[in-house]
Amino acid sequence: MDIITVSYYAVVCGVLGMAGPKLGGTLVRLLIGGIVGVIAATLLPTVRLIAGF
Repeated sequence: MDIITVSYYAVVCGVLGMAGPKLGGTLVRLLIGGIVGVIAATLLPTVRLIAGF
């Protein structure tokens, strides 16, 4: 997994996390979204393998 892919998903999920006001303040939502993005990007190769891509 290259750093570009991990960074891309972290940014995308961070921005999406900002849309969830129930999670707390803007910085908290950005952090949660970033963490979710890193996890999603890290798991992507496994998902591709299982899916047969």
